[in-house]
Amino acid sequence: MAGTGVFAELVDGDGVFKYYSYGEWKKSCSGKSVPIINPTTRQPHFKVQACTQEEVDKLMEEAKTAQKSWAKTPLWKRAELLHKAAALLKEHKVPIADCLVKEIAKPSKDAATEAVRSGDLVSYCAEEGVRILGEGKFLVSDSFPGNERTKYCLTSKIPLGVILAIPPFNYPVNLAVSKIAPALIAGNSIVLKPPTQGAVAALHMVHCFHLAGFPEGLISCVTGKGSEIGDFLTMHPIVNCISFTGGDTGISISKKVGMIPLQMELGGKDACIILEDADLDLAASNIVKGGFSYSGQRCTAVKVVLVMESVANAVVEKVKAKVAKLTVGPPEDDCDITPVVTESSANFIEGLVMDAKQKGATFCQEYKREGNLIWPLLLDNVRPDMRIAWEEPFGPVLPVIRITSAEEGIHHCNASNFGLQGCVFTRDINKAILISDAMETGTVQINSAPARGPDHFPFQGLKDSGIGSQGITNSINMMTKIKTTVINLPTPSYTMG
Repeated sequence: MAGTGVFAELVDGDGVFKYYSYGEWKKSCSGKSVPIINPTTRQPHFKVQACTQEEVDKLMEEAKTAQKSWAKTPLWKRAELLHKAAALLKEHKVPIADCLVKEIAKPSKDAATEAVRSGDLVSYCAEEGVRILGEGKFLVSDSFPGNERTKYCLTSKIPLGVILAIPPFNYPVNLAVSKIAPALIAGNSIVLKPPTQGAVAALHMVHCFHLAGFPEGLISCVTGKGSEIGDFLTMHPIVNCISFTGGDTGISISKKVGMIPLQMELGGKDACIILEDADLDLAASNIVKGGFSYSGQRCTAVKVVLVMESVANAVVEKVKAKVAKLTVGPPEDDCDITPVVTESSANFIEGLVMDAKQKGATFCQEYKREGNLIWPLLLDNVRPDMRIAWEEPFGPVLPVIRITSAEEGIHHCNASNFGLQGCVFTRDINKAILISDAMETGTVQINSAPARGPDHFPFQGLKDSGIGSQGITNSINMMTKIKTTVINLPTPSYTMG
């Protein structure tokens, strides 16, 4: 259970979860808390501290100081501590999963998987960091025209400083450690601002890093209302880099911050193009898995199906048959479709559905909603004038647009302001490569649904889907900068062999 056993110190006497600063769990001086609503019951389930700007200031100063010492810590020691944290994440997967079930209605099995996957990510990051940060580069001057060999250039990767990490609600543990672990192995300190929905799971994850024995001040986790501390965090002068996963807020952040590196993934409208020669059973299975797992609340969910008219009826029937087998209910029962995260999210999804109904979309199932729980819905004969054709529902509603050519599908994909991922189903590898090259997305999956992972794969978006690239190696490199030392020789020197 959350907040019990080794996690008991996270909770104060009033049942409010504390924030983490300088190696201690603390109550906020504000005396206020932020409720976390259980999506299933729609009742408050947890409370977290509402931290103040003064508390943010203090932990930022602590992070800046701690980073200077951490940067002098040997790589092998950094990796050793990360491996300990990874083991603790796996050891305590049950209470972490319990938080995910209660806070974000993630099915129990998937919640436990997220904790284990996060531990694997941290371990892999430790190993990868030792490899890539343990190597530098040696250059000599006479490779450039007009120079003798009088200069030796040594380059290495050094930390940026203080990293601000802001993960989203749908993967508050995995997408937190995907920022934390690269930052730490690279010699940075980390300030984590978890999402409100998912904050308690993130606090449990942070406690695993605490138990691993990381130095005081190196890792901080601050909770509170975005309206009160959001801008203060992102615009804080001590922050040297921001890694953010979320929605439109990221665009706002990018317009406000100064000259610091940004790593952002901001959602997508991932298109699935199905050609006439595709394996339709494979396509249908991936559409259901890609479109409806975790109730469609994934940046890499299939968000629109673009299917050739000649096979559209067959694809729709196959998908309908599979959707009918999806279980719907509470996350504790490991249902396929669970409540979406907030009532406002459910209302937004319903608005897209009603717009499609008014404009003549074909409903393959009856639309049904109880509170935050929306039954899976496939919408056929969707047209470009419908909102669902372009907007990201982040729910279990999937539009199907019938096309007459691959070019028409590519055009619809590229007309979107998003460009995260896409996929194409065909037996012709030549067509697949040509379509992949033409799609303006960060990743194209061939004969599989979009996916983030495995976690060492590059993960990036184009256009409004983000800035920079993620994946373990890319994140480590992004959270470092190049330092150059040049040795000047009095006379040219050549190795004679």
